[in-house]
Amino acid sequence: MYEYDEECLEAFLENQSQLFDEPVAETLVEAEAFLEDCMAVVVDSMEEVREFFEQEGLDVEHMSDEELEEASEVFAVSDGRYLIVEG
Repeated sequence: MYEYDEECLEAFLENQSQLFDEPVAETLVEAEAFLEDCMAVVVDSMEEVREFFEQEGLDVEHMSDEELEEASEVFAVSDGRYLIVEG
């Protein structure tokens, strides 16, 4: 299980509308509980985002890093990490 620090939680709270039509969390505590339930993943680089999707069986070979970063499941964290939430 992952530990979600405040930066990850803030990134999710601020951008959750990119994946969900309605807010699923309004506080840091709610965001953490939701991410735990979804088993969201925190990775350190775009290369790891690509590896995650490949391990999930998605064909991302022809996608650019920019296209991957724009995927609704990918949340950029302010420190350069990425949060991946499968809705």
